[in-house]
Parts: sequence; C-alpha cells; structure tokens
Amino acid sequence: MKFNKSNWKQTRLAEVCEKVTSIDYRKQSGVFNYVDIGSINSEISRVNGIQEIDWKNASSRARQVIQKDDTLFSTVRVNLKRVALVDREIPNGIASTGFTVLRAKKDVIQPHYLFYNSIAPTFLDKLIRLQVGTAYPAVTDKIVFNQEIPLPSLPEQTQIAELFQNIETAIEQAEQQEKNLLRLKKNLSNGITSTEPKFGNLLNKNNCSPTNFGGVADCIEQHDKQKKDVSRFIGLENIEPENLKITTWGDIAAGTTFTKKFSKGDVLFGKRRAYLKKVAVADFDGICSGDILVLRAKEKKMLAELLPFYVSAEAFINHAVITSAGSLSPRTKWRDLSSFEISIADLKIQEKILEVFQQIESTLSQLQSQKQTLKNLKQKLLNEILG
Repeated sequence: MKFNKSNWKQTRLAEVCEKVTSIDYRKQSGVFNYVDIGSINSEISRVNGIQEIDWKNASSRARQVIQKDDTLFSTVRVNLKRVALVDREIPNGIASTGFTVLRAKKDVIQPHYLFYNSIAPTFLDKLIRLQVGTAYPAVTDKIVFNQEIPLPSLPEQTQIAELFQNIETAIEQAEQQEKNLLRLKKNLSNGITSTEPKFGNLLNKNNCSPTNFGGVADCIEQHDKQKKDVSRFIGLENIEPENLKITTWGDIAAGTTFTKKFSKGDVLFGKRRAYLKKVAVADFDGICSGDILVLRAKEKKMLAELLPFYVSAEAFINHAVITSAGSLSPRTKWRDLSSFEISIADLKIQEKILEVFQQIESTLSQLQSQKQTLKNLKQKLLNEILG
C-alpha cells in the first residue's frame, strides 16, 4: 500500500472535528449510560465498560453527550493511552469530562481514521510532553484540538483505516483462539484431578490408582544463604496468575533476603492467597520467597512435566484455599496440600496425556508470538503512515 504523502496536508483537529454538546444534570431526569475513564483499556481501544447512572446521583454537573464513531481521548495521564472508539450505538450515552470527545466532520475526515491518528505514538508523545501537573498530569481540550494530524483524501483515509482494522481483526482472532485453548487446558486439568479422573479415552477408574498429593510430589525445603551459584530470585509478584511461564525475576546481585532454593523444572506454588492461582514452572535455578512452595514430582510416580497441570487445577487450588489460615494474608501449608486426594495412571499413560498438554502449550506460545508480532506491526505502521 503506497501513498503520495506530498499531497497530504497538515490540519488541526479543531478544523476536522465537530463541537460536542454537554448537558446539565440538574435539568435532566432518568437513567443514562455513562462511560468513565476507568472503563477504558489501552489494550482494547474500545468502550467496554458502561455503567448506568441516575442523574440525581451524578457527582458533577456537566456530562458530554456521545454517539457512535466518537473517539474518547483521556486528557488525564495521557501516557496511560486511554483512548477508545465508540464502536456502537449507546442510547443516552454520556462521557466523563475527563475525556476530550473527538467527533469527525464526516465530509472531511473518516471517523476511524481520526481514531487511529489519536493512538499514533507521535500524536501521544506530543501530548505527553505537554501535560502539566504532578499528581494528575493532564492536558486541556484546547491543547488536544490544537494538535495537527496528516489529512489525505477521504478514499485514502478509508484505505488506511481498513488496514488497521484488518490488523486488529487478526489480533482479536488470535486472542479468541488463545482463550479457547486456555479453556480447553483448564477443562483437561480439571478432568485429571476429578474424583473420577477423565482425559478422553486415556483415563478411567480401572487404570487409575488412588493416592494423595504427597504420594506423587515432594515439597523441597533447601536454603542457600550464600547464593553463590545462582543469579536470579522469584517473589510472588513475579508469578502471573494462571500463567505457567516465568517472565520476570529479580537480580540477586541487587540484594534479597530470600534463601529458599529451587531448581529448573520445579513447580513454584504461591501458598499465600492461594486464590490468586499463582503457579509457575521454573526454567532456571534460583532463590524464591518463603511464601512460595517448591514442588518436585517423585520420579517413579509422576512425570515432572505433568505436575504443573495438577497443581493449577481448580480442585487443587480450592483445596489450598480451604486449608489456608489467616485473615489478612491467608496461607496454606504443605502438610495440608499433601493430603489432597487424586488418582493417577501409570507413567506410560501419563506420557500420552503430557503430549496433549505440550501440544496445547506449544500452540499457545505460537499464538502469543503471532499476537505480539501483529501488535508490533500495528505500532510500526502507525509511525510510518501517520507519524
């Protein structure tokens, strides 16, 4: 897709946007659909949180009337990139005064093209530099409307908007496939820990032996106060809920009080506030918080790679929650977790089950990589075309 940018002109938003009306709640009645700044997720860029409010309970006088195809641009903490397109009709829709509402003059500018300009890195960077204030840095409507954007012909604007819409559609499709696979993985994990284990045709009551969790795994309590042979540590904040991969860690050289050792392949389980579902597989040797249990499969009882799918199952998490003690920071203990009852098959059947989980994990990794590539492409094109 090639564009002759020499024919484009720079224009201020004020010249291509309509004036948006505000209404006074004291002169209104009934229920309205209200969009607040907190409703906007920078990853989605669509209005996804609408709350009904009665005007008599409104906290401030003026609200801006919004309609389909408006762009809501948060003028508070612009660096958070809370920008959203109103992609559907919202009856009696109103928006917080924390937004600048960009409404396209459709005979001059295509609404979606206007939206993509408002999320372009160069546009946001300018406004971030123009923010004033410390606790809540912000820009004014006047500053936003004074910004210039490139203005091609309407047919070119439509082409550009469709390009970004196609990229976003591909991202959404990858996200939906990812959600479907995560749901499948969750259902399969729940199946192997149910009272009557099931995993397609691989598991049944005749080929499973009852045991408890302590019979298939050990809780490792080794400490290394010297920390000579390791360089990274893991705290609870480094384990993402419902994500078996470790993506962040701390540097031991920067200092830490943690001493508990873990080895590559161990399963790390957050025993504090177990309902947060913090389970991860270590892919390096290191040190971790005392609020993390280091679990290791018993070699002749369970495949090490299969253990995390048992630990992350709902039944196991629920058992951890039920056995937790304490009010502000409830914690469970290995003594209680080890009594969790399961039924397991022999190692050969476990290998077949593991193959399925590994295929799911591999596909999930590919989808996440594809999604990130598409997001990077979108940012690159926003810079190249609209920068």
